[in-house]
Amino acid sequence: MTATAYITHEDCMLHNMGPDHPESPTRLQAIHKVLSRTGLLDHLDQLTSVHVTEEQIKLAHANLHHKKLAMKLPREGVVYTDDDTALCPDSLHAASLAAGSAILATNRVLAGKAKNAFCAVRPPGHHAEYNMAMGFCFYNNVAIGACHALTHSSINRVAILDFDVHHCNGTVDIFKDRPEVLVCSTFQHPYYPERYCSIDRPNIVNCPLAAHSDASLFRDAIEQQWLPALRAHKPDMIFISAGFDAHKEDPMADLNLDEEDYRWVTQKIMQIADEFSEGRIVSVLEGGYNPVSLAFSVQAHLEVLAGF
Repeated sequence: MTATAYITHEDCMLHNMGPDHPESPTRLQAIHKVLSRTGLLDHLDQLTSVHVTEEQIKLAHANLHHKKLAMKLPREGVVYTDDDTALCPDSLHAASLAAGSAILATNRVLAGKAKNAFCAVRPPGHHAEYNMAMGFCFYNNVAIGACHALTHSSINRVAILDFDVHHCNGTVDIFKDRPEVLVCSTFQHPYYPERYCSIDRPNIVNCPLAAHSDASLFRDAIEQQWLPALRAHKPDMIFISAGFDAHKEDPMADLNLDEEDYRWVTQKIMQIADEFSEGRIVSVLEGGYNPVSLAFSVQAHLEVLAGF
């Protein structure tokens, strides 16, 4: 049986917005350390990220999106694109590898060379809108992967499932008028980014959760809102924006999930994928800012994807 693909690149750690920024290279270091020590990494098909092309970026973003970011790229130091998001000289190199990983993962799964895939990459992507970088994100990695999948003859409908603690405003912005793409998101509300969280579209399923909500409300949202929408949509492929910052130990927000909740939601997604999508899943890392809870949450997520 084909294994779960695990796609990453050490150059994703070159993107550095400063020593005090929560979206730091230590996130990937912690993941690698836990997966190596537990032996899980040895059971995955380890692949090296590739760069995204400008044409692939344009599948999800405005034609000049890449060029506008490139014009801001500093030769040294950092340049802020908004209050939270900074470019260093290597940022777009890392962002290109992160987005290219989603393309590589999609191709591997569609070719039957992987049963599913996880991309351990940064910078994250789900806040990047059609024509704007924001919220630590430059290119919308999962959106680029989903758009690429839709160019394949066997893929007519996809779903993007986002359990990051922050709403996936960028993903919604890109797909709000594309009914072939179902976007389901759980997120703390009211909270950053406060964009598109109340949009009314048949293909957008927003599930806001109040601060300090416990795991039962998260699980209720999945069972009562995500799963019926997924069964109605019947996606040919599923993409996951896998943010782990709703963990109770994460410093960035106030939800109360733990590793077992991430294990549970991954199992639910796997069941839907097996029913409608021939098991085809591509998962891409988003948030998670406590390195320890992030690493163990990724471990739980991957154990389910890999069948352990």
